[in-house]
Amino acid sequence: MNHSRSNLIYAGNVALESSKPTRIEFERQLRRVQRDVLRMGALVENSCWLARKALFERDLEAAEQIRPQDKQIDQLYRQIELDCVNLIALQTPVTQDLRLLSAIMQMIRDLERIGDYAEDLGEIAVKLFPYPVNPCMDRIQIMLDRCRAMLAMGLASLSNMDAESGLDIKLKDDAVDSDYESLYNLLARQTNVQGSIEPYILLVLVIRHVERMADHATNIGKRVAYIVTGQR
Repeated sequence: MNHSRSNLIYAGNVALESSKPTRIEFERQLRRVQRDVLRMGALVENSCWLARKALFERDLEAAEQIRPQDKQIDQLYRQIELDCVNLIALQTPVTQDLRLLSAIMQMIRDLERIGDYAEDLGEIAVKLFPYPVNPCMDRIQIMLDRCRAMLAMGLASLSNMDAESGLDIKLKDDAVDSDYESLYNLLARQTNVQGSIEPYILLVLVIRHVERMADHATNIGKRVAYIVTGQR
């Protein structure tokens, strides 16, 4: 047998063998990124829960806990984004991997924004504390709980890579949009306001923030569907 030919075959086998560990390592890092996204999602869920306690149970301690947790969320956001960029730049991801990584980079932006809005809700809760409880609060609580359920659905669809449940989130977003419209009309058309109008302005901000949170939760579900199906 020709020695040069056998050397080429050997070299080719080495190249093939060496590519296997590289792919295995890539998939391991990819799974770690996915776990980190779910960890970030759990922190965002907790921020939303703290915001709920601050707003509707008038728990000022809960409001104070949101800011340091938001710093953790921001830190995870930056870490995951960097990990995704490195995986794209340093490895040779196939089309499906690129779809996953690009969707994750968009998804963590959605999560980061939801966390920011939760922090804003905590700050508004502190400003609302001196005022009497508005009769609209029960309806606003329902709106926020819908939004929290949407976020939980989005994270579950990501964990299970379930495109169908990811797209189902849009149905709940329609209910949140309806909540926003009716509550905005109720708050903005108050004609018998006595005393400061600040609490009404703050409550309009609350429902606006919750409506935007729901939009970002909807985006998460859409991005999961895109990862699974490749269709936007």
